[in-house]
Amino acid sequence: MQDCYSVTTYSVQSILGLIDSGDIAIPEIQRPFVWDATKVRDLIDSLYNGYPTGYLITWKNPDVKIKGGGTSEGKTVLIDGQQRVTAITAALAGRSVLNEDYELKRIKIAFNPQQLTKDSPFEVLTPIIEKDKRWISDVSTLFQPGFNSYSFITEYINANPDCNQNLVSARIGDLQAIAARQLGVIQINADCTIDEVTDIFIRINSKGAVLSQADFAMSKIAADEIHGGAMLRKAIDYYCHLAVKPEFWSVLSTQDLEYMSTEYAAKSEWLKNDKDDIYDPDYNDMLRVAFMFKFGRGKLADLVSLLSGRDFATRDYKSEIADESFEKLNDGVLRFMNENNFKDFVLAIRSAGFTSSSLISSQGALNFAYNLYLMLREDSNISATDVKRYVQRWYVMSILTGRYSGSSESVMDRDIRRITEMGFLQFYDEIVKANLSESFWEAALPQNLVTTSTRTGGWLVYVASQIKEADNTLFTNGVKVSDVVASIGDIHHIFPKDFLRKEINAPQRLYNQVANYAYLEKRINIKIGARRPGDYFSEALECAKSGAPYFGNIYGEESLLDNLSQNCIPKDIFNMGAEDYERFLNERRILMANKIKEYFSAL
Repeated sequence: MQDCYSVTTYSVQSILGLIDSGDIAIPEIQRPFVWDATKVRDLIDSLYNGYPTGYLITWKNPDVKIKGGGTSEGKTVLIDGQQRVTAITAALAGRSVLNEDYELKRIKIAFNPQQLTKDSPFEVLTPIIEKDKRWISDVSTLFQPGFNSYSFITEYINANPDCNQNLVSARIGDLQAIAARQLGVIQINADCTIDEVTDIFIRINSKGAVLSQADFAMSKIAADEIHGGAMLRKAIDYYCHLAVKPEFWSVLSTQDLEYMSTEYAAKSEWLKNDKDDIYDPDYNDMLRVAFMFKFGRGKLADLVSLLSGRDFATRDYKSEIADESFEKLNDGVLRFMNENNFKDFVLAIRSAGFTSSSLISSQGALNFAYNLYLMLREDSNISATDVKRYVQRWYVMSILTGRYSGSSESVMDRDIRRITEMGFLQFYDEIVKANLSESFWEAALPQNLVTTSTRTGGWLVYVASQIKEADNTLFTNGVKVSDVVASIGDIHHIFPKDFLRKEINAPQRLYNQVANYAYLEKRINIKIGARRPGDYFSEALECAKSGAPYFGNIYGEESLLDNLSQNCIPKDIFNMGAEDYERFLNERRILMANKIKEYFSAL
């Protein structure tokens, strides 16, 4: 492992110089600065006092063979320490940083050379401090080229005639000495694998933060000047930010005219009016989908290697591979951003019953489904009318089986490769038969519903099936599950929890089983109270028979029984008491599983 890296030190001034010259690239410089101003102040205070500030980690991209002979030297990328270095450039070099709305803002750190208490002599500049002559309003002034220390100190002393001149002079000298402070730098060699780099990062990073494959890929993209990587990365970041905050377009369209002249801007403009939150991708999602779609692979480590020009056969790096890889990735990103593609895919998910972001539990499943949508759009063996149906069925299967939950990258990689080798239709039949067999529907799925979690795949798909079939909430006619699904306050216990506690001393893990849940208007739930289920269901039935309103607006026995069927309520609910609760759960789980099976078959 030690052969992978070397440890050295650079002065603060040298680090800033290497960044200015482009010898070290800071990928994060184009993204929102996440530190608040007080953390910038604290870092400058630590440098002033000579306290350790942690290692910076750089990674050298491999040298690439150029077609026709020769090599191109790989750029060194800062992969850990971006926030610290950005803070230093903001405070000492006076550079503006991007806030969370991608607006350029200055962070000014003030310094009081007369500070005699133990408090820090640094503060974030405020209007009050700016008016106080004891404070130097912006320490970056002292680090500008051509700064005249003698004139500055003389001017300060004239403005503060009662100050201790020797102390002021010494303190200002100490402040300027920050430029010579040494920062530890771990330089990782180009031939280290991403796994080795990640291991080094985790061991050194005191917070144990995870450096994802997507982070490596974004760093690689941003550092590549030859292929327009900086703009591509900016496009990915902007698109993901717009997906969450459409109002950002008004800022973007006036503040980044260079971006506005690109095809990326034209592809992302539609998001300024987008209010849908079913699929709000981040850069990891966008990269994964574009990579799977265009490269037929699922591991982002491979993307980093390919963007570097990696030839997996000869194990060296070639410029033509890097050229082709950037071109393919760029096309994949544009296909991802395309309004028709994105909206049509989201419509497929919505029309399958997943109409609320509260029903989306697996971003991995959603990413693979979008990749599948893009792939099937280009598959001549699948008609355009069947694309959505297969995407819906695959997504539902993925959710039910947890196919892409947890560490799913290897599963995605295997699936995408087998689709490429076998063709989708053959692979689909194989996977569905293996994963959604009769034993799954009859045994595994009911068992999966033995849970208190409303984030489990079985429950989410059950709710989607109710929405797809336009089912009414319990005891109502016209109030649909789709109308109330986003409100967790409308999920209620069929066997009231207070009733179960009183009768059988039921613990939370028992009365909060998802098989005891139904969407029910709050007013109806209040009227039910803690009553025995057999009693209030029987009363509801008698009222329905007689035409008298009871809980809701259901009239007629047949209508009530149909409503109970929609909500998978066992037929013998009219006789059930606390002693029947376990049996009720088992019966309802089977009914829910049958409903999900019918729903899946009808997609």
